[in-house]
Amino acid sequence: MNSTRFLMMTPLIALCAATFAAAPALAADPIVFTSWGGTTQSSQQKDWAQPFTQSSGVNVLMDGPTDYGKLKAMVDSGNVNWDVVDVEGDFAYAAQKAGLIEPIDYSVVKKDELDPRFSTTDAVGSFYYSFVLGYNKSAFKGAQPQTWADLFDTKKFPGKRTFYKWSAPGVLEIALLADGVPPNKLYPLDLDRAFKKLDTIKSDIVWWSGGAQSQQLLASGEAPVGMFWNGRLHALEQTGVPVGISWNQNLTAADMLVIPKGAKHKAEAMKFLAVATSPEAQAKFATDTGYAPINVKSAAMMPPAVAKTLPDQYKSSQIDLDMKYWADNRDAIAKRWYAWQSK
Repeated sequence: MNSTRFLMMTPLIALCAATFAAAPALAADPIVFTSWGGTTQSSQQKDWAQPFTQSSGVNVLMDGPTDYGKLKAMVDSGNVNWDVVDVEGDFAYAAQKAGLIEPIDYSVVKKDELDPRFSTTDAVGSFYYSFVLGYNKSAFKGAQPQTWADLFDTKKFPGKRTFYKWSAPGVLEIALLADGVPPNKLYPLDLDRAFKKLDTIKSDIVWWSGGAQSQQLLASGEAPVGMFWNGRLHALEQTGVPVGISWNQNLTAADMLVIPKGAKHKAEAMKFLAVATSPEAQAKFATDTGYAPINVKSAAMMPPAVAKTLPDQYKSSQIDLDMKYWADNRDAIAKRWYAWQSK
């Protein structure tokens, strides 16, 4: 995860073409895969695009970052230059409702291998991740923070807190869980209660807008505790930073892969989805990134030590973010979210 994501109307800032050596001759027309950039897209290129090119002869061009406004403009104009796009779960639901994306051909993509939480008529999971409580062990003597309530307890666990600036999905749920709302009573979100809880630590919040920044805040001790993408904590731990992770009430969500309505290479795009969601490709991507595979057969193909670090090993305390709720309420909540941040 590597970008500012809540409204996601960011301008297109980069275009890079990746040409891969392939066994068969390359087809005349490449397909374009658009994602969020950074290490996530680098792994998608290596673990999904390269094998697809090698098996199909179809070259894959990399574009990014994902821009929802641009995707809609392409579809509305009938001039669609993207073939496969990595999007957030709530946008996938909204795009399906708005008729912006193509139905998935499940005669090509093997739906029975996919986690049913992350497959719809018009989208398939890219990978899934958890927001978890992370902390720098060296910052706390004795008791270590373990719950979302601990994140709001500045007396017992002093220091700055860090939250994802652009993502109200997750932050508001954390505030409500910390205030005692049972997981099965989260939705519809009690916004007044969530913001009131956040008010109690607002002066102690340091916002992060990208995964690398979240890692730096934790490693430096500037914000020794907060909410993080699980994969970023796993990567930081590998560098020797004394990272603590609590999976208690970890909040899960998935990125989704979609094909824009009117994509010029729909047949090839479907075949790309079949490769990207295959057990082998998902296992390689999960091993590289620390994010969980959406193919249920992938875990058996991964090193056991790696598999144990993934969100799918912590389902007993896992809470699925309701992306259908967010798809319906994103704009209204966004207005309040950014107004609250600016006060």
